[in-house]
Amino acid sequence: MVTYPRSTLFQMRTAIRHLKTSDPVLGALIERVGPYRIEFREPSFETLVRSIVFQQLSGKVARVIYGRLAGALPDGRVTPEGVLGLRFDRMRRLGLSRQKTIYIRDLARQTVKGKVSFERLPGVTDEEVILHLTAVKGIGEWTAQMFLIFALRRHNVLPTGDLGIRSAIKKAYGLAELPKPREVEELARGWHPYCTVASWYLWRSLDGQAGI
Repeated sequence: MVTYPRSTLFQMRTAIRHLKTSDPVLGALIERVGPYRIEFREPSFETLVRSIVFQQLSGKVARVIYGRLAGALPDGRVTPEGVLGLRFDRMRRLGLSRQKTIYIRDLARQTVKGKVSFERLPGVTDEEVILHLTAVKGIGEWTAQMFLIFALRRHNVLPTGDLGIRSAIKKAYGLAELPKPREVEELARGWHPYCTVASWYLWRSLDGQAGI
């Protein structure tokens, strides 16, 4: 069971009331899914590596590959130094694609050099976080948005290009086709400033595991 500080619980209740009032369709979906139970991770190198591993894979497969990677490192800790201590071919044998191996190693190098600073990210805006992270090879807007949601705990993130979000909207709103990112933005106008909460409910409505 996930537990939250009292202040966080109050904010969650405020967010859910707002979403139910502003969007009856989303409100019905919230009632069907049940309590908000988002699970957070630390805003760290390890969490960002995990999100890279999870790109374009099912959660089950990604968790197995990530587990192999962690198991190949000292004490099971995914650190920049540990990653750089693994040979490229060894990482490939763990199940990582060639591209993801390149991306993770580049992130490790940039972190060691200080070009990526996880310590400063909690204190900057969402836009600055996205710019900082997407400067690294292989980290796109989606990955940065997942980091904002699940690591930095930002409340108003809307991943308009996410397939799960678009599929859930199509189903909930009875659309003929998947909505385009611009249509998602338009539909979500009333969700602000709690788009993260809306996103979580949309993921859960498909019985998918929202998270990285």
